[in-house]
Amino acid sequence: MVHYGHSNQLRQARAMGDYLIVGVHTDEEIAKHKGPPVFTQEERYKMVQAIKWVDEIAPGAPYVTTLETLDKYDCDFCVHGDDITLTVDGKDTYEEVKTAGRYRECKRTQGVSTTDLVGRMLLMTKAHHSNIDEDLDYRKHTDNFGKGPKGRSPWTGVSQFLQTSQKIIQFASGKEPQPGDTIIYVAGAFDLFLLQCICLPFPVFHVSLDSLNRGTDIGHVDFLEKVHRLAEKPYIIAGLHFDQEVNRYKGKNYPIMNIHERTLSVLACRYVSEVVIGAPYAVTADLLDHFRVTLVCHGMTEVVPDKDGSDPYEEPKRRGIFQLVDSGSNLTTDLIVQRIIKNRLVFFISQFCHVLFHPACLRTDGTEQQEQGLCEGQDQRAARAGH
Repeated sequence: MVHYGHSNQLRQARAMGDYLIVGVHTDEEIAKHKGPPVFTQEERYKMVQAIKWVDEIAPGAPYVTTLETLDKYDCDFCVHGDDITLTVDGKDTYEEVKTAGRYRECKRTQGVSTTDLVGRMLLMTKAHHSNIDEDLDYRKHTDNFGKGPKGRSPWTGVSQFLQTSQKIIQFASGKEPQPGDTIIYVAGAFDLFLLQCICLPFPVFHVSLDSLNRGTDIGHVDFLEKVHRLAEKPYIIAGLHFDQEVNRYKGKNYPIMNIHERTLSVLACRYVSEVVIGAPYAVTADLLDHFRVTLVCHGMTEVVPDKDGSDPYEEPKRRGIFQLVDSGSNLTTDLIVQRIIKNRLVFFISQFCHVLFHPACLRTDGTEQQEQGLCEGQDQRAARAGH
């Protein structure tokens, strides 16, 4: 799956040249080398295309990147993170292009990993919030721009990510609204945004303009794409609620991603021009006037009343600038978690059957051996899939 760390890799890759083509694997390729994907290839194609640094996608890209693939897309070189990726039989997927000198590396984003985020999602099967102190004063005074007593957000439970102003600048468009723009405001948790799409690693193909002779959840992306189409010159401002607010109206151990992570994830989307970090739950007159909002949009999901029981969209409705937008997608954060749990169950069943029907993969003491052959392939596959 992809997260803002991968978006940051795409940002770095785009800065290395003039045109960025991202290869996205098929479901079959991912299942063969990494395990069953959480999202279909069509969902992943749409999500990758929504990342603002991506100029083009290469559907059905092979898992092993070859010179033939680079030449097919007129690419000068390919880019990947500084972590090695292997095939199911343990071979470097970039060996050929590395040997030919057509390989570049970008740095991974510290403090985030797919394994970490999947772990948070799996916690949702338990009836507790990770290390949340129920003391009201603690809830009142613990700020998400600071840290809890254990050096992390108490609302997401697991995060070593440290937000910086420089990182926000790198992700932000830096564009101000222009005369004639329709300023549209949307608000929500935007949890798991751009996480809802990809099983990485995928190959990043990079080309120059000279060689070509030419110039984030899928539900979130579908929604923002529909909102973007409402105006000829849209300027979309996304209001992100603080972790405490999201936890109030979503419950369980939501949000999965904290406010810092959600900020970068939404900023990576090509349809969003600006983000309000820690937006008020109620869309107030002050907010509408400050940002000169001309349209407020919300999806077809239920609107939970504010703490005092009032409608958070009362003011934009009074002004006649509120509009419901149907994304056409039924993919929710809960559904994503269900898919992940299902895939994990399928994996454990396959491993049980593997051991049951391949007794040679057991040591005399009953533990799995880590030697060559089918057992080794299964172990490598499980490690890469984050199981």
